[in-house]
Amino acid sequence: MAGTLPRSGFVLRHWSLVISAMIFFLVLVALVFVAQVAEIFIPPLEWMFNAHVYIVPVIVFYGAMALPLPLMLALAFIAGFLWDAMTVQVLDAHVEISFGWSILLYAVLAAIMHGLKPLFNRGRWEVHCVLSGVCTSLILLAQYLMISFRRGSLIFNHEVWWQIGGPGLLAMLMAPLVFWSLDWVSRLTNNPYLPREEGFDEYASR
Repeated sequence: MAGTLPRSGFVLRHWSLVISAMIFFLVLVALVFVAQVAEIFIPPLEWMFNAHVYIVPVIVFYGAMALPLPLMLALAFIAGFLWDAMTVQVLDAHVEISFGWSILLYAVLAAIMHGLKPLFNRGRWEVHCVLSGVCTSLILLAQYLMISFRRGSLIFNHEVWWQIGGPGLLAMLMAPLVFWSLDWVSRLTNNPYLPREEGFDEYASR
């Protein structure tokens, strides 16, 4: 009887951790939906050659650091599915942007961010802030290359570079605030996959 009590306590603790992680995952999913809708109403920035503002990638890349691998892949799938649903493009019966490519790309980039979680655990947030911008631009670059190759023309002018690199730069600038906000929400939900000793607040105070 005495041996079953510690075991039952371990099981209860395990399920408590799982539920806490799931709650934070669902919060991120809701934020991804809200951010995807918000992006529709944010006008292009004329002073940046009509570059768009993308918030969803920053949320996903934070999730890549703060969620276990299965939930991270699920979040990448949802974000990629929404991106494809918004950008799938068919011209004269020819598919220019294939449905599903964003899911794979999000999963690969999020997996890279997930692999750098030890830096995140040590409070080195600046690496992931920079990578969030780089990965956002890589998503746009992949989309542009897909369209260009299927149209048979590849043009890289000043405007194209700004429309690819501009959103990445904006994502890089937004990342510290977004990461800090999500870190706060994560701790409210008792997400067990955050480092307990070092977080954004500790790093920011150095």
